[in-house]
Amino acid sequence: MAKDVLVPIDDSDRSTQALEFACREYPDAAITALHILDPGDFYAATGIEGGAMANYDEIQKHHENRAEELLTQARETAAEHDVEIETDHVIGGVSRSIVDYAEEHDVDHVVIGSHGRTGASRILLGSVAENVARRSPVPVTIVR
Repeated sequence: MAKDVLVPIDDSDRSTQALEFACREYPDAAITALHILDPGDFYAATGIEGGAMANYDEIQKHHENRAEELLTQARETAAEHDVEIETDHVIGGVSRSIVDYAEEHDVDHVVIGSHGRTGASRILLGSVAENVARRSPVPVTIVR
């Protein structure tokens, strides 16, 4: 039985389903909901507007605030299942950051949604879920 479960979350229904699955299947485990802030998301939003470069710090802060909203929602979802979870967010490439986090925090199981908010890139399995499943040092459950 898993003792430390990592559940990557974004604003997709699949990640919410993955968190609910983890709460049902591993109610006694230490569950961590992790949100990844992909720098590509907030740097892609920048550009030249009115002759000035967009403020990277403001854009990053906006994404960090959104991450905290998602993590608050994750805590509320877990509470509905009478489970208390930890939450965290990191900045980096999504797949790599999930795998690195699992390695660095002694996670023994990852539960991930089959498609995130950018899941249309693969027909049967989202590219992030696929990459995590291939590279993870621990078992991965993919929730469809």
